[in-house]
Amino acid sequence: MASDRSMLVITNSDAGTANQESLTAAVAVLQGQAEVEVVATSGPDELNDVLAGAGDRTIVVAGGDGSVHAVVQALHDRDDLAGRTIGLIPLGTGNDFARTLDIPLDACEAAELVVAGHTRPTDLVVDDDEHVTVNNVHVGAGAAAGRMGSQWKERLGSIGVGKVNLGRLGYPIGALQTALRPPSLRVLVEVDDAVVVDVDEQVLMVAVGNGASVGGGTELTPDAVPHDGQVDVLVATPVSRAARLGYLLRLPFARHEEHADVRIVRGRTVRIAGTAFECNSDGEIDGPVRARSWRVLPAAYSMVVPR
Repeated sequence: MASDRSMLVITNSDAGTANQESLTAAVAVLQGQAEVEVVATSGPDELNDVLAGAGDRTIVVAGGDGSVHAVVQALHDRDDLAGRTIGLIPLGTGNDFARTLDIPLDACEAAELVVAGHTRPTDLVVDDDEHVTVNNVHVGAGAAAGRMGSQWKERLGSIGVGKVNLGRLGYPIGALQTALRPPSLRVLVEVDDAVVVDVDEQVLMVAVGNGASVGGGTELTPDAVPHDGQVDVLVATPVSRAARLGYLLRLPFARHEEHADVRIVRGRTVRIAGTAFECNSDGEIDGPVRARSWRVLPAAYSMVVPR
């Protein structure tokens, strides 16, 4: 359990009013059980300074996938990730890593889990430039959908219907836009040094899943779990325009596995090389690059989870 440790809560200083109300309520829950310090950061330098003074406290991320990514990246860069325990209060738009870990999406319920839950060793994906992926990284159509979806997420994120943040619609909208002009790559895809796809085959997208979903619940790699020392690698190779469109139209509704040109394999290392491609890692767009490799670091740190 995490209740016997003091806690450092890290939040985004640019969070909106609704998130601030949820954060205040969640912190009150934490303070009933532990000594708590809350710090808002607005960039990598501030975050690094805060983490430098974290000591052995449980770090509680109050934010979404991007916030978890930023904290884990900073700790990895500092060589201070091993042995760390991280709790999560999901205040983001998609909260996909929380969904994979069965962390409640309600802030107060998540705070109760932080003080009463169990720590579980959690895997991390790291590329050849030491950039981390906490949840999912994808290239091709998935990255394009993420890039377009982030624009819609920003536009819709300030709009809500009750407790529903319409920013969650960003990724499905981006996927549908991508379906109209889908990219096509010629890349070599290797998993554990075995060739899954060679450059003579057109590739629509590749996803490397440490977690199950992206975009607020779209289960891109539905069987992926971040505790087994492996990633699930989805490769989609529809050739014709109709086949590509059919795949991408299934994507927002998590029916893409039904497509005949989809395969999922599992492994510890992944390499993609060929025509230039962008990478979407936990919502962060990078590239274009012509080659990139990823490896799994098993049990790189611990998350507070229900079981």
